[in-house]
Amino acid sequence: QVQLVESGGGLVQPGGSLRLSCAASGIAFSIYAMGWYRQAPGKQRELVAVISSGSITNYLESVKGRFTISRDNAKNTVYLQMNSLKPEDTAVYYCNAKRRSLGVVISDYWGQGTQVTVSS
Repeated sequence: QVQLVESGGGLVQPGGSLRLSCAASGIAFSIYAMGWYRQAPGKQRELVAVISSGSITNYLESVKGRFTISRDNAKNTVYLQMNSLKPEDTAVYYCNAKRRSLGVVISDYWGQGTQVTVSS
């Protein structure tokens, strides 16, 4: 079955760094776009960063210059390097895998989430 398993979350002080990992299984990883979303309590889920199957990246404006998404197709893993963390980055971070055909989403999978807390 399809599994996306996140790791690397935790408690960090403002200005600190964390690296999230998402290991995928059960999918043809290299043809999927991979993304990181986050959801804070009482807020809508938002896309933080996405990397296409061709390794083109896009970021939420508020994380540009601080976060970097990358993928290692040989390891079926996508990463989110988070630097200069701010309290407003506190959220549950979710890994997502999407597959499109002719621009239409035909597969959409989610991980269980990992908590990131930025606090002094």
